[in-house]
Amino acid sequence: MSAQPHTLLLSVPDMSCGHCEKSVTRALHELDAEADVQVDLAARTVRVETLCSLDQVQAALNEEGYTATRLP
Repeated sequence: MSAQPHTLLLSVPDMSCGHCEKSVTRALHELDAEADVQVDLAARTVRVETLCSLDQVQAALNEEGYTATRLP
């Protein structure tokens, strides 16, 4: 039985420009090539549908220099 993707909504306060958006998106796609990544730069949030855990997602973003916290 395969795992089901789940959606994470993250606050990424350090994300402030188009370069940041591309870096975040690239990092998440490197972690999970099938992830659906939606960035709201104005709100500084990322919605990602992935098979990866919150810890894995946060670690990938941290490696890129971004702090991410889960929103409800």
